[in-house]
Amino acid sequence: MRKDYISWDQYFMGVAKLSSLRSKDPSTQVGACIINPDKRIVGIGYNGLPQGCSDETFPWANEGEYVDTKYPYVVHAEANAILNATTNLKGSSIYVTLFPCNECSKLIIQSGIKEIVYESNKYQDSKEHLAAIKMLQAAGVKYRQIEVGELQYVKTT
Repeated sequence: MRKDYISWDQYFMGVAKLSSLRSKDPSTQVGACIINPDKRIVGIGYNGLPQGCSDETFPWANEGEYVDTKYPYVVHAEANAILNATTNLKGSSIYVTLFPCNECSKLIIQSGIKEIVYESNKYQDSKEHLAAIKMLQAAGVKYRQIEVGELQYVKTT
């Protein structure tokens, strides 16, 4: 039997990272992969514009007047993964390349997802992050950080 295969965490975070490559956002590409308790993928998503909104006509800037930036228009990866889900999400886990914001944390809680596995947490000092943590803890949603990097193989014994 082969011993140098990737772990489940590496596999699902790899799917999230692959999904992030679909994002047109020039500054932040985020991907998400939702798995059910049987380790089956039931939803994937990346940050992008809503269906029918052209990537060429809406702004991608992250500075300037609010309506001239990406912020009022982009759907986050977690929201897209939840909306793209093929089944009920109660008891599922979400793998996401960036820790969810407070708005996505609300959606995660409401959808019944019970675990967040994330790679990066670059906004950990923000008020939005503090609000997300407060809600996730109150709702009993677990979260843990993993480092996948370039998908190194793991040796098992």
